[in-house]
Amino acid sequence: MTRIEKPFDSFLLEHEWLEADGFGGFASGTVGTVRTRRYHALLLTATHAPGGRVVLVNGIEAWLEENGKRYPLSMQRYVPDVVYPDVSSSLLGFDTQPWPSWRFQLDAEAVLIAEVFVAKVTGETVLRWRFERGSASDTTVAGYTLHVRPLLSGRDYHALHHENAAFNFNADVDAAHARVSWQPYGDLPVIHASTNGTYTHAPDWYRNFCYVRERERGLDFSEDLATPGVFTFSLADSEALMILQAGAEPETTSVVDRFKALADTEYARRNAFASSLHRSADAYLVARDGGRTVLAGFPWFTDWGRDTFIAMRGLLLASGRLEAAESILLEWANTLSEGMLPNRFPDYGSTPEYNAVDASLWFVIAVHDYLAAEQAGDDTRKRLQQAVEAILTGYSSGTRFGIRADDDGLLRAGVPGVQLTWMDAKVGDWVVTPRIGKPVEVQALWINALRIATAWNAHWQEPAARAAQAFHERFVDPVSGALFDNVDVDHVAGAIDRSIRPNQIFAVGGLPFPLLEGAAARAVVDQVETHLLTPLGLRSLAPSDPAYRGRYAGSPVERDGAYHQGTVWPWLIGPFVEAWLRVHQPDEGARAQARTRFLAPLVEHLDHDGLDHICEVADGDAPHQPGGTPFQAWSLGELLRVKRMLANG
Repeated sequence: MTRIEKPFDSFLLEHEWLEADGFGGFASGTVGTVRTRRYHALLLTATHAPGGRVVLVNGIEAWLEENGKRYPLSMQRYVPDVVYPDVSSSLLGFDTQPWPSWRFQLDAEAVLIAEVFVAKVTGETVLRWRFERGSASDTTVAGYTLHVRPLLSGRDYHALHHENAAFNFNADVDAAHARVSWQPYGDLPVIHASTNGTYTHAPDWYRNFCYVRERERGLDFSEDLATPGVFTFSLADSEALMILQAGAEPETTSVVDRFKALADTEYARRNAFASSLHRSADAYLVARDGGRTVLAGFPWFTDWGRDTFIAMRGLLLASGRLEAAESILLEWANTLSEGMLPNRFPDYGSTPEYNAVDASLWFVIAVHDYLAAEQAGDDTRKRLQQAVEAILTGYSSGTRFGIRADDDGLLRAGVPGVQLTWMDAKVGDWVVTPRIGKPVEVQALWINALRIATAWNAHWQEPAARAAQAFHERFVDPVSGALFDNVDVDHVAGAIDRSIRPNQIFAVGGLPFPLLEGAAARAVVDQVETHLLTPLGLRSLAPSDPAYRGRYAGSPVERDGAYHQGTVWPWLIGPFVEAWLRVHQPDEGARAQARTRFLAPLVEHLDHDGLDHICEVADGDAPHQPGGTPFQAWSLGELLRVKRMLANG
């Protein structure tokens, strides 16, 4: 739970909140109400869950009037850097619980509360404005009138909108049901706004909004939005309500009754979670093809194979959501092709991309964790084991992109121009970290997958033993005692990559079966701790390396060039802490030290940037400024997994 109170600065005002709808859509914005990203919106919906996402209602312009005086309740930034109006002086505080809520001081007596939440069952965005009880006399409240102008676009969520003659301002006013509807463009869902206010049609354009996060990312950053009219509410006798919905006709019950039903349901749903972290974890669980999947992150990622299987270990399995885990594993098992699971599904279309060597192996790890936690039914167990068998058979005999078990038992993979490991940045034809050969974490995953399958098929015992022996013979660096990052680089026998990267940690922690023990395991953990550990996770490359990039910033080319060349990844704290515990005496003293040293900074981060969530990446250089997506599934998932590990011993 995050609560922010005065005094504010620009940094605090730009922390971000998220409300996900369970279908791939969401609402999001900032503490200061100003939109800083093209993805900030009140009604962003997935036209075919979880993809095809479009922005329909970007935001609002809201203000109160009382005896000719105007009190702004929303803030906008216009090109080049003009902020108007400015609510920072009247904003008293912000809270994420039970949903995003703002408190505004209007005068000496009146405090207004503005709230927004997304009803996960229906996908509706609900807004409410009300005076704080006891904050104002009846006489004071009676003089205030609320005005709300919705700001609309109707665009792909990656795009930007500009003034054009094709925008349809026409409003369908259904007075009987207190509803106004618009359809900005004919191929997009209808926008419904149900309110207890009155609507005045007054079409206009608001131009040149400035999105500073997009500008920092080297992308287009200005947008024009259309506003079809103004809603007016008298706050003398009641609160102001607005319910936004895309597509289907809303229910015909009164707005007040609908609000109460949605709010009661949502409040009960949120309070049912074991903690605010578990509630945050629920945001990433979304619908796909009648089943469920995990979104890799908000606001711009869809569901990625490796991210799903890594994230679900903490988001679902460590959190006791075994039914959801089963549904996801079975859904993904249906996508097997040539022994491979997809790396990702595109925003549009249904053809998945099979360009990952590790996604299928992470699936095997997730299956192991699920079967260890749940007495699965015979049919489920059979289907999952069949999927694992198909993966191991495909990888053993050979599949796409040169993936196959080599003569030494290790898994070789890679062809020029294709990124196959989790270090997957690519700019045009430039694969930043190609890692063709036998990457170290791929071997750890491969050997673990083989060992997992021996539980029901003895055939895999010999390949597992042979690969493990080759791993010990070929990956230990005789100089440092730690592990090489890659061997047989570019499929050249004996070629090695000594880069100090975090991938070696998976030989000690993060997987069911560690490959190293004793002094060898300690050497890996010590090297990673010395060169890669930061308060927000592990660097992807040691600062001593000539290829190191300490800042994740700038244009797409600059950012992708740094993505795995020093940038910090919070999700790696999970395997690191597990490895650290394995090489230390894993008693309560060690667990307490791990909680203080490794988890406390991440827990503190929950109150910054993506509120109640963990960011995707951070700068390798201090002060380790967060970057990438502010809400990342595997970052939060690994925090949950390790918190449970440290709590249980």
